[in-house]
Formats: sequence, C-alpha cells, structure tokens
Amino acid sequence: MFARIPFRQSTLSPLSGLGSFQPVSYKPSTRTVVSKNFVDLTRIYEDGVNLCLVERYFPAAIESFIYQALKQFGNLELSQPVNPDQFDFGSLWPQTSQLDGYREWLDDIELLTSAFCELFGLKQAGLRLRTLQNAMCPRFHVDRVPARLICSYGGIGTEWLPEYALDRQKLGMGSGGLPDEHSGLIIDATAIRQMPAYAVGLMKGEAWEGNEGQGFVHRSPTPNAVKPKRLVLTLDML
Repeated sequence: MFARIPFRQSTLSPLSGLGSFQPVSYKPSTRTVVSKNFVDLTRIYEDGVNLCLVERYFPAAIESFIYQALKQFGNLELSQPVNPDQFDFGSLWPQTSQLDGYREWLDDIELLTSAFCELFGLKQAGLRLRTLQNAMCPRFHVDRVPARLICSYGGIGTEWLPEYALDRQKLGMGSGGLPDEHSGLIIDATAIRQMPAYAVGLMKGEAWEGNEGQGFVHRSPTPNAVKPKRLVLTLDML
C-alpha cells in the first residue's frame, strides 16, 4: 500500500480539458510499459504507449478479504460517479464490512481513484465494481474512451495482445462474424498475455486524441473451476 498519492500534478503533461488528451506526435500507439513503480502510470502520456501495467504485491489482508467476500457473498454490480475528496468509500459493498481486510481494500480503492483523478486533472471518476462469473467482453476489442484504469482484485486478470500478435483489421465487424481464434485477428496465440491479480492496468483507448485506430486490444478472461469468480474495479473519465 502506498501511504500517499505517489505522483503530483507537476510531474504530468499539462491538460487544458477533457478534449486535450494529445500525445507529442501522431505515431501509432503500439508499446506497453510494465513496471513495479506506481509513478510509471504517468507514462500513458508518452506517444507510442497504450498500456501502463504496474504489478503490485498483493497484501495478505486484502487477498484474504477478497477470498472470503467472493466465497460468502452474492454478486456485486455498482456503478457511480465518485469525487475522491467527498465520497464515502465505506459505502462500498457494506455487506462485507465485517470481514478482516475490508478497510485495507477500501483504502486501496480510494488510492486508485485519487491517483486516477489526479493523473488526468479530474474532479471525479466513473467508478465501477463488479463480480463476474462469465466473461463480460469475451472477444478482443478496444475501448471507445480516452483512457480506462482496471484492477482485478480476485480471479483471473484481463487478457491482452501485443501489437505484433494481432491483425487490427479483424477487430469488430472485420471478423466477418468468426470467433477471434478463427478470424485471423490473433496472429500468435502464444503471445496472449494476462494482467496479474492486483496489478493496475491503465489502458489508452480510441478516444485519446491522436490514438484513433490504435486503442489497447484486450478481452475479459473466462473464469475456470479454480477461479470461478472475478472482482473487477474500473475507473473512467467523466
């Protein structure tokens, strides 16, 4: 856990509004940054980067909380705007509040929400928490947003394809109705990668100015018998 927000606005590229997510030039975004340093989320501003993935140590208290919450409680579906300076994070999933690790989990969500808002100069973010027993978006796709943060607290992490392993012309309608495995979208199936549990993925989407046609390509994984349920946090710009 970080004791404070690990970067400040002075370290970031200047913003002039939500329509100004503009990289230095207009080269295709085809690179990923994988790090253990939280401040590397700021590299999403670099031209040519469409994923910043920060791998984190999974604290035992949060890991235990997630395990018990997914085992004992029903499905969770929550979506709302959140101002991190005013929102009562203790209102999230109150049924689980008696479990050990609940407060630590809330602190982490507050940390990520505050960091996301600070990174992009936002007063609030669109917070969504879901438990999933099926792949919500089973096909590889891009998001029609400037950027999205995702963290899989429990279960299997989001799958993604590096640029060399995909044919973007086969995304969406380009598949001709065929599954990804047969459409030609996946050039190298051995290159499919997965975000670890508790890692923070900051994905650049199609609505980031200058990134049209180069959004980060990813999909929801299919839960299995060993990990039958996922708990996923996403944060979006509002």
